[in-house]
Amino acid sequence: MARIVKKTAHGPQELKMGDKNVSICMCGLSKNQPFCDGSHKRTLDEKEGVTYCYHDDGSREELK
Repeated sequence: MARIVKKTAHGPQELKMGDKNVSICMCGLSKNQPFCDGSHKRTLDEKEGVTYCYHDDGSREELK
């Protein structure tokens, strides 16, 4: 069953693990969960107060 998960961040959370940094996905779009793959760049032009559905083909739609 599909689920709707609301994410509001437009960028990753940087974490220091020992002597290296890792980026954790906060937008929910990364194909490399839980790590960031840069997919958040697709969210930068989202309008405030609008909920979007992102599809596997890369398209998105506004939900009413």
